[in-house]
Amino acid sequence: MSPQQKQAFATTLGQARDAYRAGQWQRAFALLEQAHILGQRRVGMHVLSHWWMLKVGWRTRNWTEVRGQLLRLPAALLLSRLWVPEGNTGGANVSPVKPMPIPDNLLTVMEKH
Repeated sequence: MSPQQKQAFATTLGQARDAYRAGQWQRAFALLEQAHILGQRRVGMHVLSHWWMLKVGWRTRNWTEVRGQLLRLPAALLLSRLWVPEGNTGGANVSPVKPMPIPDNLLTVMEKH
């Protein structure tokens, strides 16, 4: 992973945490989806993005999201090094195995994909 991609993950996750603390749930979740895309090939980053998605789901009482994240957390821990669906945003509203296009704003910092 390039230093630029690591920095982009850290920055995006930091912005998501700030939005979470401010009760800006939709903004927090959208940023977490971006962090997920950036970090899904690294176990720690991948798990961290799902953990924060779980927290947003819990705070908003979105039980579908909570259930989805509870399933995705162990998968992220065990499978991140083997295979990840590139570009997948990580939320419970999408299949956990569906590859998705990487948003243009993230392509510039992503390593070869």
